[in-house]
Formats: sequence, structure tokens, C-alpha cells
Amino acid sequence: MIRVFLPSQVDFYTGGEREQHLDAQGINTLRDVMAALEQRFPGIRFRLVDEQGAIRRHIAMFVGETIVRSLDVAVADNYRVQIVGALSGG
Repeated sequence: MIRVFLPSQVDFYTGGEREQHLDAQGINTLRDVMAALEQRFPGIRFRLVDEQGAIRRHIAMFVGETIVRSLDVAVADNYRVQIVGALSGG
């Protein structure tokens, strides 16, 4: 199982669910995690990933404790993925 923690910015898609558990079978990369989330919550991927398939600038993704900037990062069973939306203010 892969645990995915989602930011409030995608509550519209998830109905406010902030934690998802994904079956690790067939999930090898963060790109696969995004595909699984998109299948579960249509439209969510576009809020997190741009048209070129890159993580959006205002989104931070962590695999374990490591911040990543590529969807090609490996994930496996018992991994934790956290997606964080940037905060801004003035």
C-alpha cells in the first residue's frame, strides 16, 4: 500500500479526503501514483501536473522525506507520498 497525503487545493476533486491508500501493485513511479489518483478522482492530475507532464511550480511533492521535482521517481509498497500546495501572502 502507498499512502498519499493530498493538499486542501484538491478538496473539490476528493470531496475533502486528504489521505488515500493506493494498492502498490502496478505502481512503480510517482507518475503511476498520479495516474491512479486521476482514475479515482478525474481532473485532479491537471491541478498537480502541467501540460508537459511536470510537477506544477506551486506544488511540492515528497516521497518519504525527500522533495522531488520529477514524476519518474521510484515508489514502492509502504512508501509515503505527500503533496503540498504553496502558500503565498503579502
